Amino acid sequence: MRLLQLKLKQRMILILGVMALIQTGFIGLFALHYLERSLDEQIGQRALDVAKTIAAMPQVIESVEQRDSHYLQPLSLALADTTRARFVVIGDSNGIRLAHPKVEKIGHSMADDDGDTGYPALIEGHGYISKAVGSLGWSMRGKAPVISADGSISGLISVGYGLDRVTEIINRYRVTLILVILCSFILSAAIAVWFAYHFKKAIFGLEPEQIAHLFDEQRATLESVREGIIAIDSTGEITTINQTAIETLGLPKNCELIGRRVEEVLPDSSMLEVLQTGEPQFDSEVWRGDHCIIANRLPLKQGEQITGVVSSFRRKDELDMVSQQLTRIQQYADTLRSQAHEYSNKLHTIAGLIQIGATDQALQLIGQESQSHQALIKLLMKAAPDPVLAGCLLGKYNRAREMGLALVIDPESEMTNLPDKLPREQLVSIIGNLIDNALEATLNHQGSDGKVHLSMTDLGNDLIFEIEDQGAGIPPEQQDRIFEKGFSSKNRDGHGYGLHLVKNLLDKLHGTITIESGPSEGSRFTVYIPKNKN
Repeated sequence: MRLLQLKLKQRMILILGVMALIQTGFIGLFALHYLERSLDEQIGQRALDVAKTIAAMPQVIESVEQRDSHYLQPLSLALADTTRARFVVIGDSNGIRLAHPKVEKIGHSMADDDGDTGYPALIEGHGYISKAVGSLGWSMRGKAPVISADGSISGLISVGYGLDRVTEIINRYRVTLILVILCSFILSAAIAVWFAYHFKKAIFGLEPEQIAHLFDEQRATLESVREGIIAIDSTGEITTINQTAIETLGLPKNCELIGRRVEEVLPDSSMLEVLQTGEPQFDSEVWRGDHCIIANRLPLKQGEQITGVVSSFRRKDELDMVSQQLTRIQQYADTLRSQAHEYSNKLHTIAGLIQIGATDQALQLIGQESQSHQALIKLLMKAAPDPVLAGCLLGKYNRAREMGLALVIDPESEMTNLPDKLPREQLVSIIGNLIDNALEATLNHQGSDGKVHLSMTDLGNDLIFEIEDQGAGIPPEQQDRIFEKGFSSKNRDGHGYGLHLVKNLLDKLHGTITIESGPSEGSRFTVYIPKNKN
């Protein structure tokens, strides 16, 4: 718990330092153990070679057969001095000493010191190496049998080398190992400081706990948004995907998608194209099954290097619903605003007439206004009994009057047979946008007192609406482009979207729209919406 309270730099110094101590200590102990075993083996092999050499000397063989200790004792001392051995012990076939550095040991069993009876050499007839402590201390011993001329084993030669030199070498390497461990710890601490500095710089100075907290926040945020989100790395593997994306794309919910190639999950995805080009893609329409998705794709960059791509998307019908709701609210607001403005002017006029005593004129104006609206309402109730469509037309009528124009509705119009399945929001969005464009075109070209004509009929298999303005008209070369997103004959921002929305809504309703030049000037837009979609 205390370790978690330390800063990242302190933790890295401590962890790397401890790791260096453990690793260096383990390697050092292994090296010392290996060195000790190697030295023991080398010394033991040397002792065995010397023992075999002495056992093969004819004088030694003869003296052992005769058990001549007077000859063998000084010879063993001389051989020990010559070979720099700690001792050379010679025994007979029963393991009784015939020569030993300590004279009092002669005549006694060689097993008195360490219990080694020399069985492999005396019985089996081959030399061997052993490490034991005897009357002369710890030593590596090599023992070889003395073979007589007839092939029988007549004695045993034991040559021992002390391990003092081995201990001295081990101690020297142990000091060296301690110095290496200290240097390794200091170097690890320096590396930890350097690495922690650059690592914290790369993670914007955050602590691991802060990163974990941000990760939890990001995950919660991704799952809370209503848009689908997918992110891939520079290799095209999926690194992030939220639940909304899985549901929107119809992907299996129980399948692990993180780490899989994006083309395996979404074969028609353009994220790899963005990864290669680095060019973002906005508002791209993608069909997934039977519904359309609006997607935005942005490259992720670290400096100039593209490190991945993130894509956010949403079903188009949801966006259309929001757009339609906003359009409807805007239409209602425009209607209320235009009506409030118009009636405010009328009330001011009536108030002025009353103040100057012209009550007859005031009553006449009230009657005209009431008669005009009554006629319009009566016409709309007959021609368009649907309240949503009638409300839209009433609002546009008042909007036209506010602009100084007139929206003339053909009294022969009839739109009483609207299909129940026809979305009213889409219908009024189409008609409202076309009337707004017609009013603006008429005002710009004709000025006040201009007129916009509307006729509609539901006879036959289609709903037909005709909107005719008194504008400047649309050149033939622009008629093919007038429905493109952002295209407008007006050099002002905020235009070029109404007709594009109209075309998209008509495509969804399987409808069509045509453009014709008016009899003298202006344009006529004719909308055909089938009553029954196939």
